[in-house]
Amino acid sequence: MTTRTGGQILVEQLKIQGCDRIFTVPGESFLAVLDAFHDAPEIDVVVCRQEGGVSYMADADGKMTGKPGVAFVTRGPGATNASAGVHVAFQDSTPMILFVGDLDRADRDREGFQEVDMAAFFGPVAKWAARIDDARRIPEYVARAWRVATAGRPGPVVLAIPEDMLRDEVETLDRPKIAPIAQPPCAGAMDAMFGLLKDATNPVAIIGGAGWDRDAAHHFATFAYRYGIPTAAAFRRQDAIDNDSAVYAGQLGYGPNPRLQQRIREADLLLVVGARLGESTTDGYKLVTPDHPDQLLVHVHPDPNELGRVFKADLPICADMGEFAEMAADWADPDLVRFKDGEEAHKEWLEWSEPSPREGVALDLGPCVKAMRDALPDNTIICNGAGNFSGWWHRYWHYGVMPTQLAPTSGTMGYGLPASVAAALRFKDRPVVCVAGDGDFLMNGQELATAAQYGADLLVILVDNGAYGTIRMHQERDYPKRISATELANPDFAKLAEAYGGWAERIEATDQFAPALARAMERKGIRLLHCVTDVEVITNQTTISGLHAKAR
Repeated sequence: MTTRTGGQILVEQLKIQGCDRIFTVPGESFLAVLDAFHDAPEIDVVVCRQEGGVSYMADADGKMTGKPGVAFVTRGPGATNASAGVHVAFQDSTPMILFVGDLDRADRDREGFQEVDMAAFFGPVAKWAARIDDARRIPEYVARAWRVATAGRPGPVVLAIPEDMLRDEVETLDRPKIAPIAQPPCAGAMDAMFGLLKDATNPVAIIGGAGWDRDAAHHFATFAYRYGIPTAAAFRRQDAIDNDSAVYAGQLGYGPNPRLQQRIREADLLLVVGARLGESTTDGYKLVTPDHPDQLLVHVHPDPNELGRVFKADLPICADMGEFAEMAADWADPDLVRFKDGEEAHKEWLEWSEPSPREGVALDLGPCVKAMRDALPDNTIICNGAGNFSGWWHRYWHYGVMPTQLAPTSGTMGYGLPASVAAALRFKDRPVVCVAGDGDFLMNGQELATAAQYGADLLVILVDNGAYGTIRMHQERDYPKRISATELANPDFAKLAEAYGGWAERIEATDQFAPALARAMERKGIRLLHCVTDVEVITNQTTISGLHAKAR
């Protein structure tokens, strides 16, 4: 063994675990780590402009790779800014590790400069939050963090790293690379599941979530098509299966196809694979209730703690998603009759996802999404945060093989742009599109500077209706014509993009969109289409006037 600083030991452990990129806003509390990165060119250090952007990028990277996205921030305001992304990773079941530079060990509990009790602060929104007080134990903590972040239901880990500990020079043994755990389902459980399928008349599958990957998507699509099972994606998990699959039935969440909702209500067997069945997917626990009377629920999830936690599971199966999907695809049951509902549900989704022009609308987003579908390839990655604007893409965009959708199930604003930067750096050979509302964009719009610094190729579709649209929708529905705190005065977003070295155009009419998109696709770097819309057209299905009419 050789003597190394705590910072050097930490960076070496990241290299051993296969980390190739970290996201950070630098702080004096972890200068020893930054110094060690200077001698580790195999790890790409991405410097961001705010810690919220750091943690969102790390979450997006974890979603795309299936490995922990790694972030470094400083204590106090750095940590609290980054907490938004930790919460996203927790609710989205994303593997992530956040390292927080902390004050010296001897000054703890004195309310020192920017002191926060990290374990207490992050405990409710992390799988594990701890502090490393001994540099000799860094390999142990990092290996455990890697395991916790990826095992069972993936999620975020937060480790506080005191400044003086990182400067200590010690001898210690490295820990080996953590191998993934992939638990197959037991044959008895699979046999029981196929028995329930044989007795069912109208089963429906709901997929996506913890541990889902390309292999799971491929094998589950094979299984679902073989038996004709309508397959719906959980909220913002629309790339969990290729949307071209002949049994893909659309997405659940906000604004789904009413015919899909009816299929869920009428299903006698629900096969839920990977999804938690959270509030958004289940429409406030009403579309699928925790006790789901008159329905049988097969719940497949990699974490035993999730099975039966909220929803009564008639057949709980604890298994890795890829292992389960592959076994289901290979399972041969000649007595199981193929259902016709899968193709019917897919046709219903195709009709639902085809936009029709809306009369009297100057800039109609439905045809704009269709123009994007015609111009962009299937492997395009669509990134968005929260807002009614996203509903047009959730409804009309056709997602290809994952990862092609980066969107927070937690409904956080400001996620889309940082996620698109992470995607553009991870997949330099694929188109990356950030779709953002005006309020959503300015939550983290400064990360355009990060995109420019690292030469990221990304297209921003910025939908500007001069309002916090989702809140305005609820306001107009519950308190008609009593507008309060939902109007926005915006900058010239096209000029803002140009200030970051990008190319931009302002669009005010539907027929301007496709030509502007074509010009954008001819360029590289930052490109922004500033789409000015009317707040009256509040969603892809209704208007503010329509909300007022219903309120009467």
